[in-house]
Amino acid sequence: MAQIGAAHGLKGEVRLWSFTERPDAVAQYGALQSEDGARAFEIESLRAAKDHFIVRFRELNDRAAADALRNLKLYVPRARLPAPEDAATFYHADLIGLEAATAGGELKGEVIAVQNFGAGDILEIRLAGGKTAMLPFNEAAVPVVDLAAGRLVIDPPADWLKD
Repeated sequence: MAQIGAAHGLKGEVRLWSFTERPDAVAQYGALQSEDGARAFEIESLRAAKDHFIVRFRELNDRAAADALRNLKLYVPRARLPAPEDAATFYHADLIGLEAATAGGELKGEVIAVQNFGAGDILEIRLAGGKTAMLPFNEAAVPVVDLAAGRLVIDPPADWLKD
C-alpha cells in the first residue's frame, strides 16, 4: 500500500509514498501493517507534499522513532480490500500462487511474483527445477485467469524459455 521514507521534522512525522490507485486513499484502509504483521500504524494526519505525503502516525512521537522506519513497506490484510470493480482486474496478491498452464493443460509453473518495471505488469513464474521466467501480464500472453480454480492459462511466445 505504501512505503515510509525519511523523517520529516522533529515530532515523528514521515514522508510516505502511496501505491494505491488514488494516492490519498491510503488513509481509508485503517491501520497499515509491516510485512510480517508485527507492527501496525494508524494514520493520524496526512497532507500532500511534492510527490509524496507527510504523515503523522499515532504510534510515532519523535524523530528517532520516525528515522527507524525509513524504507518500511506497509500493507493491509487482503480481507480489508474492496472487491475489484470488474472481472478483468486483479490484486497482485490474488495472482501469486496460481498455477500457470498452457491451453492444452501442460503445467509450466507457479506465479511467485508480479513485477512492474514501468512498462506494465509482468508475472514471474517458477518453473519445474526452480528456475524462473518472466511473462507479460496481458490478454495475449495470459488469456484466462481463473482465481476459483487457482490457475491461469498462458500462451507464451515460442521462444519464451530459450536461453
